[in-house]
Amino acid sequence: MSDPLNDRGYLLTEQINPNSQNLDQLSTLEMVRVFNQEDQRTVDAIANAAPMLATAIDQTASSLRDGGRLFYVGAGTSGRLGVLDAAECPPTFCTPPELVQGILAGGSPALLRSSEALEDLPEDGAAAMATHQISALDVVVGITAGGTTPYVHGALKEANLRGATTIFMACVPAEQVTIDVDIDLRLPVGPEVLAGSTRLKSGTVTKMALNILSTGVMVKLGKVYGNRMVDVSVTNTKLHDRALRIISALTDLSREDADVLLGQSDQKVKLALLMHWADVDKETAQAALEQSAGNLRQALTMKKIG
Repeated sequence: MSDPLNDRGYLLTEQINPNSQNLDQLSTLEMVRVFNQEDQRTVDAIANAAPMLATAIDQTASSLRDGGRLFYVGAGTSGRLGVLDAAECPPTFCTPPELVQGILAGGSPALLRSSEALEDLPEDGAAAMATHQISALDVVVGITAGGTTPYVHGALKEANLRGATTIFMACVPAEQVTIDVDIDLRLPVGPEVLAGSTRLKSGTVTKMALNILSTGVMVKLGKVYGNRMVDVSVTNTKLHDRALRIISALTDLSREDADVLLGQSDQKVKLALLMHWADVDKETAQAALEQSAGNLRQALTMKKIG
């Protein structure tokens, strides 16, 4: 195998896709169909990784339940996808910003302007773990399409030393890049349509995996009832509408009555539902939710509320 610091041509993500070798000679429609055909492989990759994804969800939920945090670490496209997933957790699940965090090589400026050179510094990844005071309670997910990003490897090595649960998410098979982590999650989707452009299939499958991981964790933490986001943060007109529709659908209340109930619960959908179903006041419902660690179903099955 070649030295990954010098020649990465052996990596699956860097190889040439035989189905797109004449990409610049295709008609526009033919080109779109090649992209679409290749994108089908992302679904298969997720299916093959399902058992490992389930393990990652269970372990992460357990850690967060015990007071830990979830960190995504990456550079370039991989890092930006981690930041995106972390940023979407507070409005969707009403989580505090510190519960799920994205760490990107180059920091906030790298979100808007490429700073890919910074990914070559493993010491920066290690320093980020120290800055965020990573501990044994935390979960650190290192995201790197080609699997070799030094920044990510430095972060995971330091996270291991600190006793955190470590997860590696890459789009190359384990035999191409080995690593010492708790959960080794591989999502091989084959060579890119545009050789080496891992913002394509690799980026797509990474986004899919992150969607499943974070949503699955939040389901386990009781932030979902059925398939409704009952912990939605009601911070704008769209989310207010969604909150009203959730309450109306689950209680058969009119939209107007749902709005009254939502107001009585300080704009908290889960609290509003428990108040209505158990016929209790806000304080009693809140206490029941606290006793059930925020799980609405558990609060509803308590022998006595109040």
